[in-house]
Amino acid sequence: MKNRQERLQLIMRIINDECIGNQHELMTRLSEEGVEVTQATLSRDLKVLHATKVATDKGRYMFIIPNSNDLHDTMLKQRQVNMGSAHPGRVLSLAFSRNIVVIKTRNGYATGLAYDIDMSCRPEILGTIPGADTVMAVLREDVTRTQAEDLFRHLLLEYDIDGLDKF
Repeated sequence: MKNRQERLQLIMRIINDECIGNQHELMTRLSEEGVEVTQATLSRDLKVLHATKVATDKGRYMFIIPNSNDLHDTMLKQRQVNMGSAHPGRVLSLAFSRNIVVIKTRNGYATGLAYDIDMSCRPEILGTIPGADTVMAVLREDVTRTQAEDLFRHLLLEYDIDGLDKF
C-alpha cells in the first residue's frame, strides 16, 4: 500500500462491509488485501478513525466507525441485529399518555434508544425526542393503547425492562 490514507480507506471499507470483531480479524483481512501492518500501527489507525466496538445480538462484538453507521443501519432495517443488543437493561420504565409514550432510561442511554426506535421504521411511530434519560415517542393518532403496548413490548423486549409485562 502506497500511503497511510489508502490504508485508512481500506480499513474503513472493511469495517463498513464486514462484521469484524477484533484487531486480529482485521489484520487478517488486511493481509488478504495485500496490506501487512503491525498491531501497533493498526491500533493507531483505529484510533485515528475513532473506531469503536458495539455488541451484536449474537453476543459478539464488531467494529464500527462513528458517523459511518451505514452497516448498523442496514442491519437494523434488515432485522439482522436486534434493537437492544447494545443497550440491554438500560430501560427503567414505560408510560403511555394517549399517543405519547414516555420511556425512562439510565442516564445517557436515551439518544441511542431513540435512534434505534426511529431505525425500526415502524409506521405507527411518527418520531422520537430523546433527552439524557427520557425518550418521548409520538404515535399516530389511530394507534390504540393495546397496539402501542404490543408494539413497545416487541421493540423493547431486548432491553430487559422489569415489569414490562405489567403495563
